[in-house]
Amino acid sequence: MTDRRTEQADQNAAIKDPDEWVTGDEPPTAAQESYLGTLAREAHADLPDDLTKAEASKRIDELRAETGRGQ
Repeated sequence: MTDRRTEQADQNAAIKDPDEWVTGDEPPTAAQESYLGTLAREAHADLPDDLTKAEASKRIDELRAETGRGQ
């Protein structure tokens, strides 16, 4: 039987900082762009057109905090 706290800790430890991503300089994924659009509308926020994949990830985290999603 797996302890959920241990499982969650393992998942959190595996999460890399977007600044360390090998593909962080690439354009955002379609999923990131879609989710960013949704979050930006909810937060009444503007998004730059030239975000990288890593920047998009950070902006998603910021907008999730602003909108209360994912809590």
